[in-house]
Amino acid sequence: AGAGAGAGAGAGAGAVAPVKPAETTADPGKKEKVRYKYPLSAIHILKAHGKSSLESHLIDGGFAINAQRAAQGMPTAVESTPDGQPVKIAMLDMNLQRHRMAMGVQVIVKDPAEIENIKKREMDITKERIRKIIDAGARVVLTTKGVDDLCMKYFVEAGVIAARRCNKDDLKRLAKATGGKVVTTMADMEGNETFDADCLGTCNAVREERIGDGEMIYAYGCGGGGASTIVLRGANEYMLDEMDRALHDSLCVVKRMLESNTLVPGGGAVEAALSVHLEEFATTLESREQLAIQEYADALLVIPK
Repeated sequence: AGAGAGAGAGAGAGAVAPVKPAETTADPGKKEKVRYKYPLSAIHILKAHGKSSLESHLIDGGFAINAQRAAQGMPTAVESTPDGQPVKIAMLDMNLQRHRMAMGVQVIVKDPAEIENIKKREMDITKERIRKIIDAGARVVLTTKGVDDLCMKYFVEAGVIAARRCNKDDLKRLAKATGGKVVTTMADMEGNETFDADCLGTCNAVREERIGDGEMIYAYGCGGGGASTIVLRGANEYMLDEMDRALHDSLCVVKRMLESNTLVPGGGAVEAALSVHLEEFATTLESREQLAIQEYADALLVIPK
C-alpha cells in the first residue's frame, strides 16, 4: 500500500509540474477574486521512439521542438554571450527562398544581359531579407515554410541555426514560452520590408540533441512563460499513444483541481459516504420510512462494490 501511495504521489507531482507554468489570470485588473486558468494547449507533448518509458522527462524552464538544422554547416548549439546577452529566436511563418515574380506578371526583355540583372536582383532581395533578420539580433531562425540552398549559405556564414518545415502550433507555443511573436510578413505600414526586433524570443541556450531516431531542437532558460514541454519515450508508437492519453487524463485532473480548488474523490468514495449519511439519517426517523431510506443506502453500495 505504501509503494502504491508513493507511485501515485510521484505521478501526481509529475502531472502538476507542467501545468503550473501555464497559469494565467482571467482579468488581473479587477478587484474581485482572481480566477486562474491553466490551458492544456500550452503544454507541448513530444513523442520519441526508443528507451524506457521511465526515461520520459519534463524540460524544466525550456522548450523542445521536433525539427533539425537545415544544413550540416550550421552550429549544433548557440549559447548566451559572456556579457549576459541572451540567445534571440526568430519565428517565421513565411518562405525563405529565392524571390520569384508573382503568377501572371509578364516581363518583356529586349536585351539578354537584362535577364542576368533580373536574376541578380531576385537573389539580392532574398539576401536583404535575411540580412535584416540577422541584423535584428536573431541567432536562431525557425520557419514553417521552406529554406533553399541560397538562404542556407547566408545563415551558415553568419553562424545561425535555421530549421524549416516546423509545425505552426509548436512555433506559437515556443513564441509564448520565449516571449516572442510569430512573424507572417516583413512588410511595414510604409510598404517597405523591415524586421521588428521586439518579435524575437529570448532564451539562454539553443541546442540540437539526438533523441531516438532523429534530432530535436531544445531551447533552455526561456525568457517568457506559460508553456512547457514533456518528452515521452517508449518502445513503439502504440505505447507512446497510450502514454499520451494517460498523461492527458492526469493533466485534466490537475487542471480542474487547480482551477476549482476543490476535489471530489473517485473509486466509489462519494457513494459510500452518501450511504453512511443516509443510514445515520434513517435512525432519526420513527416511522417505516426508515426502511426505504435504509434500502436506498444499501443500493448505493452496489456502485463501489
